[in-house]
Amino acid sequence: MTFRAPVRDLALALSSVGHDALIARSFPELDADTVAAVLEAAGGFTADVLAPLNRVGDVQGARYENGHVTAAPGFADAYRAFVAGGWNSLSADPEHGGQGLSKAMELAVFEMVHAANMAFGLCPMLTQGAIEALALHGTERQKRLVLPKLVSGEWTGAMCLTEPQAGSDLSALTAMARPDGKGGWRLSGQKIFITWGDHDAAENICHLVIARTPDAPPGVKGISLFLASKYQVKDDGSLGPRNDFRAGSIEHKLGIHGSPTCVMLYEGAEAELVGELGQGLPHMFVMMNAARLQVGVQGVAIAERAFQQALAFAQERKQGRTVWEADGMIYGHPDVRRMLMLMKAKIEAARAICLTTGVLADVGRLAETEEERAAARARQELLTPIAKAWSTDVGVEVASLGVQVHGGMGFIEETGAAQHYRDARIAPIYEGTNGIQAIDLVGRKIGMADGAVMRALCAELALTAEHLSEVPDLASVGRRLAAGVAALERATDWLLAHRGVPSLAAATPYLKLAGDVIGGAMLGRQALAAAGSDDPWMRSKGALARVYSGQVLAQAPGLADGLMDGADDLEATPAAALAP
Repeated sequence: MTFRAPVRDLALALSSVGHDALIARSFPELDADTVAAVLEAAGGFTADVLAPLNRVGDVQGARYENGHVTAAPGFADAYRAFVAGGWNSLSADPEHGGQGLSKAMELAVFEMVHAANMAFGLCPMLTQGAIEALALHGTERQKRLVLPKLVSGEWTGAMCLTEPQAGSDLSALTAMARPDGKGGWRLSGQKIFITWGDHDAAENICHLVIARTPDAPPGVKGISLFLASKYQVKDDGSLGPRNDFRAGSIEHKLGIHGSPTCVMLYEGAEAELVGELGQGLPHMFVMMNAARLQVGVQGVAIAERAFQQALAFAQERKQGRTVWEADGMIYGHPDVRRMLMLMKAKIEAARAICLTTGVLADVGRLAETEEERAAARARQELLTPIAKAWSTDVGVEVASLGVQVHGGMGFIEETGAAQHYRDARIAPIYEGTNGIQAIDLVGRKIGMADGAVMRALCAELALTAEHLSEVPDLASVGRRLAAGVAALERATDWLLAHRGVPSLAAATPYLKLAGDVIGGAMLGRQALAAAGSDDPWMRSKGALARVYSGQVLAQAPGLADGLMDGADDLEATPAAALAP
């Protein structure tokens, strides 16, 4: 099935989340025409170069042999074309060879990359995180020799955290870095689930590895961050001998077969300290938070790809007697159309949440006053777990609906619908499971400034509801959004008053509630922008907002009631009671 980059949707989404005002103030070299040109060019590249390799990557995948990983057929050439097109350097600082565009623009481009070929997109995605980590915490040598190569894409980056006994609990890791007596370090240990940890698409791979040092205290305070390159980097920037680490194997996974997920073995590898000793976790979280937002974008992207395939199938498949005129195709069945419109509405809501978070990242760096920068950073922190978790849940839900629209043909691998579902399923798991995102939201983020950050957001959402209520065709959306905001405020107050086990038990439904309501407001704003338009495409924004308000926002009060039931039943039910 042909992929069509959603350039028009992305342009509208960027405009609706404040990108126009951002570039007018902080990116004078950008204007609407330039944004459109970048999106069109990226859309062409992803559709023509990356999308045709998506099925190849799924069927043939990456290969492992004798400690070496070979990318899926066509991937290495596609990566070199990606680098040659400048797509790796969009938002990086020009001081390091970047183009200095907005983070939101980068996210919009990477949505198209992930939609065209999610397995491919993981490689440059992780490089972006490595760029951000080294830009903030790297040594002068690392910034001079390594960072420009990562920015250009000549070298790629990998994030190396997980060990067999230390998944989400990084305090349990045992990888060890010992001083080499010459100012450097020797790294030993095993890391698992290392995405694109080895491959043949770039001449060098830079691993950012968290490890302990011999005299470090136990727990997370004993973790430091190290840089180890596949080939040693000489002082003149040229590459030296192969470093002492290798891939021990690659995993056989449910999906994203084109992305090599490696077991990495470090056998006294040369490494450099990044940042300060004992600060490895906060340094790594620069990379982790960048990856979490990008993974949220992956959720949007795989949903978009699944939706496009389902829509095309519904417009060419004849089955039964249709209710509405659609040339007899199943698009004329009310339930099929309901699924498709709900898929589209959730995609646009999740897209807007992710791009809003990207705009906030830009404002948090570039606003004129510290007060405005601090406010943007606080809201970005609040939205990041929602962007990651809610959007990736949307990715799985929409991909599942895509299979459903296909019916029995969706369960057959040859149609491709099943691949999107399999690929989507990893996104709620990696870069911090969605349960961890929910715990972060209720345990830390909604309590910022005694709840003021969330309350300020709710006040803006309520104002959007008021504006919607003033437009006759959107009044129902405004009414349901207002009820949703009230439910979110009520749930927030309850969580702030019930810290500990009750809030942990309620974390996941609360994150869903927050995403549902914020997403409804995002759709409402697009509908307001489209109100009165004669363009059928623009008018569809109002229809999507109404479908979403009836299918999703209408459930918000009940979701708030349910999450406040507490944890009593969860605590009181032993595992034996659940056994067969």
